[in-house]
Amino acid sequence: MLSRIIYVSTAVGPVTTAVTGTILRSAQAHNPANGITGVLCQGRGLYLQVLEGERNQVEALYARIALDKRHHKVVLHQQESISRRRYGKWAMAHVDMGQLSDEEAAHPQQTAFDPYTATAEEVMAKIDALIAAGMVMHAPVI
Repeated sequence: MLSRIIYVSTAVGPVTTAVTGTILRSAQAHNPANGITGVLCQGRGLYLQVLEGERNQVEALYARIALDKRHHKVVLHQQESISRRRYGKWAMAHVDMGQLSDEEAAHPQQTAFDPYTATAEEVMAKIDALIAAGMVMHAPVI
């Protein structure tokens, strides 16, 4: 049975290109063999990730991720059964949340997105909007 997990966390220390690169290389190397796909959004000191795959594989990966010392305040937003993958073409895409959209820059108080308080639907909509806006930085297709 396919499953999707969405979580948010806060980076411990600065999120550098080297840290993100290490995370992505590991995911892109190991996820295909485990049938896992998804998106890692990173920016402004936050990680927001969607994992998709067989339930036991996704749960095992999430358990390992939750113990990773590079982040804390790990909050599971949603775990659900799905009939098809939303991000099935990527072992793990990297989406930059660090750049403000024109709307966010013009009206920061009105448009501030807080993934800790957003609903799962709002989180998915934000990820889709970032992808549509071309914020995918690295996403080798599997």
